[in-house]
Amino acid sequence: MNEEIRFILDAAKESMQAAIVHLEKEFIKIRAGKASPSMLSSVKVEYYGSQTPLSQIANINTPDGRTLSVQPWEKSMLQEIERAIMNANLGFNPMNNGDFVIINVPPLTEERRIQLAKQAKAEAEHAKVGVRNARQEANKEIRDMDDASEDAKKNAEMDIQELTDKYIIKIDNFLAAKEAEIMKV
Repeated sequence: MNEEIRFILDAAKESMQAAIVHLEKEFIKIRAGKASPSMLSSVKVEYYGSQTPLSQIANINTPDGRTLSVQPWEKSMLQEIERAIMNANLGFNPMNNGDFVIINVPPLTEERRIQLAKQAKAEAEHAKVGVRNARQEANKEIRDMDDASEDAKKNAEMDIQELTDKYIIKIDNFLAAKEAEIMKV
């Protein structure tokens, strides 16, 4: 196989893998009933004049499956953390006990589960678009090559399509697992 074609295939595979990695990160943010520190990953707190991720100014733990505790490294930040969690619009009602902020994660309603499943489906669709874009880009690069035979180009396009199909199946499997996790009561 031509060295340039191998390079194009490797680049396409890397792009497709990046779409999968991004999907996994997005799925972590979609809560499925159990409390997880990653639920607060999007929360930014006003800290000495700049917006700082909550995880950089506090310790986030899960004492049990339904509770998150946020213990700031500076007690003076308790109100600011509480306000930031409220403003993040995550549907949580934080309580400040003087030492740390406690968040009781409410159980998901059927309506909310359906909404989260739709959100997961949308994220999976974004990942599929990323994979297809990588395929399209690789195919364009192969067609634009001057020093490869038509047969080599056709074979490379078939290899790219196989790779695409493999990654689309991976995404569908991730989605099925996430939907099952979300819908499980």
